[in-house]
Order: sequence, then structure tokens, then C-alpha cells
Amino acid sequence: MIPSARKRWLILAAVMLAFLPVVLDMTILHVAVPSLAQSLKATSTEVLWIIDIYPLLMAGLLVPMGTLADRVGKRQVLLIGSAVFGLASLLAALSLTPAMLVGARALLALGGAMIMPSVLGIIRATFEDPHERAMALGIWGLVGSAGAAVGPLVGGALLEHFGWGSVFLINVPLIAVVLPVAYALLPRAEATGDADWRPGQAALLIMGLMACVYGIKALVADAIPTPLIAPILLLGIGLLYAFARAQLKAPRPMLDLTLFAHPALVAGIAMALCVMGALAGVELTLAMELQYVLDKTPLQAGLFMMPIMVAAAFWGPLAGHLAHRFGLRSIATSSLAISAASLAMLSLLGFESGLTAQALLATLGLALSIGLTASSIAIMGAVDPRQGGAAGALEATAYELGTGLGITLFGVFMSKLFQRTITLPAHLDPALAKQASLSISDSYVVAAELPPGQADLVIAAAKAAFTATHSWVLGAAAAVLGALTLVVHGLLRSPQAGETSS
Repeated sequence: MIPSARKRWLILAAVMLAFLPVVLDMTILHVAVPSLAQSLKATSTEVLWIIDIYPLLMAGLLVPMGTLADRVGKRQVLLIGSAVFGLASLLAALSLTPAMLVGARALLALGGAMIMPSVLGIIRATFEDPHERAMALGIWGLVGSAGAAVGPLVGGALLEHFGWGSVFLINVPLIAVVLPVAYALLPRAEATGDADWRPGQAALLIMGLMACVYGIKALVADAIPTPLIAPILLLGIGLLYAFARAQLKAPRPMLDLTLFAHPALVAGIAMALCVMGALAGVELTLAMELQYVLDKTPLQAGLFMMPIMVAAAFWGPLAGHLAHRFGLRSIATSSLAISAASLAMLSLLGFESGLTAQALLATLGLALSIGLTASSIAIMGAVDPRQGGAAGALEATAYELGTGLGITLFGVFMSKLFQRTITLPAHLDPALAKQASLSISDSYVVAAELPPGQADLVIAAAKAAFTATHSWVLGAAAAVLGALTLVVHGLLRSPQAGETSS
């Protein structure tokens, strides 16, 4: 039975409340890293695992949890996932050691992986009308993009008054509201699928994805000895191949690989992966330039980036209406093309241009928000409602992989180019010069040990190198989104591809 119009939008509000803390946790931790590292006496390796365990583990868990939601019911999985997420947030805030925090972050990933595909599956099952569904997915895209974008700003505001644990404790009251609201509003009767949920196959997927993602990140970051990278990647590929074979042979597979026969679904996943990668990478590197190069405080940097969030908030809900009116292919390709053009112009103009830069950031936020909504419409419109959880899990996996890889690739690309670009004073001690050339943060550490005159020269060289490097990285991101525009245009051959009738 389809809920009434009022009940449908109340259901959407309930699942958005559940979704919000998950997306906040994707970015809110970044500003707390210095505080927690000092408080817990964490090594650089431990800090890496504290940050990475969340997206790495969630990326592997999303498909199994999405399939489980389709099998036993999305309402039940969302409620359990929300409870797990709230408990894990409390444990993370009270962590006394780095290992305890890594464990709590892993538990957060489990809760988040249960929530995200359930949210999308509930939206797909609740909104049968394509126009209404597009509007609902527009709001979902708004919460996702704006929540991730505002995470560092919320974290910075909390850290001005409270300890690092506050970035996790903020989830607890949210979950305390979510549980009774979702329990009361979400329909108890829902169609379920008949896919098998086998823990062994789920383990193959989780370990395979984690090995592949970790191998890629280690490859570009030189995080582990080079001879170890190839075996890790081969192990991951082998595990994923074994998982795929098991799915193809199973009469009721955990993940129906025939979903990839839908060009609209493939286009949507590619868009989610690249758009989230671009958004996460731009936010990370922009925050660094604003603080290190333009000498803004964390709060000032967050306010400077507000146009991205405001534009996303305004256009996210309208994106579904635009897609319904003008066609998914037109909206998807236009959003990608505008994103690419905005990044290209930012790479040429820089961020010293004030209002011009903020106008371009607003345009970028507008286009990326519409792009994320278009990816959701393409994916959820290409599948049967009973496969909504699995399809939602695929999109959420693309979100997590895009966020994690975007931060890694942007960060490593910046680091490599910075090392080649910086021109330090010739009289600087070789050991200090080597350290200062690693990154702009290392340049500031070295400068703090030098007399004022030398320190000013090192800082000036670092700022010039970072600005030039950032321009190259933004230009490369623009090229990637430009190429994706052509790919998506080809995949969405029909103007209404990805939209299903009710």
C-alpha cells in the first residue's frame, strides 16, 4: 500500500534525519585530527587508520548491508544501524587509545553501512511517481552534499569550545531523535527480495574492496614498500573475482550483477564516484590554501567556502524537477560541464579574487549538487523497487570510494607537485630544506625553527609553490569531469534514461 502524500514526505524527513550524521562523519573528523593525535599520542600511521578505516570498511560493507536490507526489510536494518551508529559515536568520543578509536570508527562504518542503502531503498519504495521520486532524491542529494560540506565548519565550531570527542558526541542526540521518529513513521509492511545473504560471500567482497582501495592509496602515497603493493592489489582483485563468480552462479545472488547492464545505472555510479571525489578533494585543498596561503582562521575558511553549501542547499531540491522537465541526460551532462568549467576558471583565477572566486564556488556547488541528484535518479530509476537497497548500496559505495580516493589523489598529487615546484633559499640547511619541501605544513614547521628573515623566505616560497600546485590540480580535476561529461552523454542515450514509470 502506497502511503498518503503527507506520510510520504514525513517518511522522507525521518530517513534524512538518519542519513545526516552519517554524511557529517565523512568530513567532520578532519579538523579534529591535530587535537586527537596530541591527546591520544597517536603516531602518523595510527592517525591514518583512524581516518581511513571508516570509508574503507564502509565501502566493503555497503553492498552486503544493502542486500540484507532488501531481504529482511529496510526499516529493520535502518533502525538497527542507527542504534549501532549512536553507540559507536559514544565509544569514539570516550576512546582512551588510538586502537580504541580505530575500533569505534570501524563500528561507525558498520552502522553507516546499514543506514545508507536502507535510506535509498526506502525512498525508492515510498515514491512510486517518477516526478515525486526525483524531488525526494533531490532532497537526499542536498543533505548528502551539504552535510559533507558543512562537516568541517561544524567541527571547527565545536572545537573552539569543546574537546575533540565533541565531533562524535554530536551524533548521539541526533540518533536519540531518529530512533523513535523512524520507528513511528516507517511502514512496517514492505516488499522484500529473495537474494541470499551469505557471510562468506560478504567477507570476500569486504576484504577484496578494502585490499584494492588500500593498495591504490598506498601506490599513490608511497605509504608502504613498493614490493608489497602488487601482492595487495592482486589479492584484492582475486577476492573480488571470486565474489563475482559466486554471484553469477548463485540462483539468488547477493548482488545482481545484471544491474550493470543498465547504462543509466553505470552512468549514475560513475557520476557519484567522480563528483564526490571532486567535492571532497576541492574542499580539502581549498581549506589548506585558505589557511596556509591566505592566512585565514579555520572559521574564516569555513565561511569563505559557504557559497558551495548555500548553492547546494538551494539547487539540490530543484534538481529533481529540472531532470523531470528537461530530461536526465541534459541535466546530468550540463551539471558536469558547468562543474568542469568552474574548476578550470578557479585554476586560472585563484582564490585571491574574492567575490569572483566565491561566485565560482557557488556555481561549482550548484552544479555538483545537481550532478549528485542526477546520479541518484539514474540509479534508482533503473531498478525494480525490490532492488532499491542493492542499488542504493552501489551508489553509496561509489560515494565512499569517491570521497576516500578523491582526498587521497588530490592530496598526493598536491604533495608530489609541491615537492617539484618549491624553490627554497639556497643557503637553507639541506636537512631542513628536504623536510620543508615535503608539504606546506612541513614548510611551516621548518620556518618556526628559523630566524625571522629566513622563515619569511621559506613561507613565501611555500605559499607560491602551493598556489601554483593547487592550480594544476584543479585543472586536472576539470579535465576529468569534462571527460566524464562525454561518457555520461553517451551512456544516457535516451533523454529520459534512468527514469521509470510508476
